[in-house]
Amino acid sequence: MGEPDVFLTTDRLVLRRFTLDDADDLLALDSDPLVRRYVEDGEPVTRDAAIEMIEWWLGYHERSDLFGFWAAIERSTGQFLGWFHFRPGDGHGDDEPELGYRLVSSAWGRGLATEGSIALIDHGFSTERVRRVLAETMAVNLGSRRVMEKAGMRLVRTFHAEWPVRIPGDEEGDVEYAITLDEWRTARG
Repeated sequence: MGEPDVFLTTDRLVLRRFTLDDADDLLALDSDPLVRRYVEDGEPVTRDAAIEMIEWWLGYHERSDLFGFWAAIERSTGQFLGWFHFRPGDGHGDDEPELGYRLVSSAWGRGLATEGSIALIDHGFSTERVRRVLAETMAVNLGSRRVMEKAGMRLVRTFHAEWPVRIPGDEEGDVEYAITLDEWRTARG
């Protein structure tokens, strides 16, 4: 396969399209119990499932130049760190994309999730096709909530979603964070 398409770069990250060559890295990411703590869906993690997921994610790039799932690569080492997504959220239009991320646990606490999130938010708003960006996580996922706050998002609501698999902490509910175009403009000056 040729060089994957780079979507965005930051000081420390390259966000690029996934390729099927990323399947083993995605499998390793999703096999880490620390990473899966707040996203367990009860499904076994397999290489075939990783390939299917990548194939599904690649479909976003065929439909949009703004939305998708991107592999997060550390610029200095070329190491796979995880992924980010920026896509229309469930029940929301294309002008209200959802931001998401999942990084290897060894990358936590280094500001990488915040850096990638800010880059995607900035890019989305700079296209003038986005009026609001949202992100959701479990209320007890304090690390992810800090990332959202550092990226300029504010708590909008706490809600209780019905999930097919119960995991510790889900009784506290989920939270939605968001930032609007006007809030972004004001913050960026």
